[in-house]
Amino acid sequence: MKCKIKIWIYPLAIMGMVLFFTSSCKKDKNSPLETGTVTDVEGNVYQTVKIGDQWWMAENLKTTKYNDGSAMPLVTDSASWAESSTPAYCWYDNNVDNKNTYGALYNWFTVNTGKLAPTGWHVPTDAEWTTLTNNLGGQLLGGGKMKSTGTIEAGTGLWYSPNTGATNESGLTAIPAGSRSNDGAFSYIGIYGYWWSSSEFESVASYAWFLQLQYGVSPVFRFPDYKNFGFSVRCVKS
Repeated sequence: MKCKIKIWIYPLAIMGMVLFFTSSCKKDKNSPLETGTVTDVEGNVYQTVKIGDQWWMAENLKTTKYNDGSAMPLVTDSASWAESSTPAYCWYDNNVDNKNTYGALYNWFTVNTGKLAPTGWHVPTDAEWTTLTNNLGGQLLGGGKMKSTGTIEAGTGLWYSPNTGATNESGLTAIPAGSRSNDGAFSYIGIYGYWWSSSEFESVASYAWFLQLQYGVSPVFRFPDYKNFGFSVRCVKS
């Protein structure tokens, strides 16, 4: 419980406001957004969107294989997850029915293999997340432009009400897939979305940087946390 509480209080503590692979792109006639697709080694097809000069996955990664075709470890047991210092992935609540909607949750050690993203893509660095945020108007404005619209209560989306500021103006369609903490517990689906960067935290060897969006506020946040947390992954074109 201690770890879950820490994620909750990060915004208060650090409020310094401080995706064999193919791809294609097109200009939507009814939208200013330039969109496309990318396919992973398992045949999963992801929508993509161009934001600034960057191409981003507009869906959470859900592959269970590295881009060389080898399988990555599925870890369901909470104690094994908590003790892990090697690559691992899971589905939220260990329920594979969450795969298509929310994607997988990966620990940072999986990210660090350098084989998680489709060929020609990579997991973004902290600096690349910052570039995306800046392209959307900065931390205060960027979050709402990233978040998918609608609410669970209204039956129109995946975020709990109020889903403050959500416009999905960017086309990133960020969703609240929740997390798996470093004690193996699942939490915050519908409330928070967390996405790994490939960047380690300079001051603490056991931490890495990630991006966070919340249901109740519109800013975007960046924090470091334990590498054995399970977060979502979006990829950016290399």
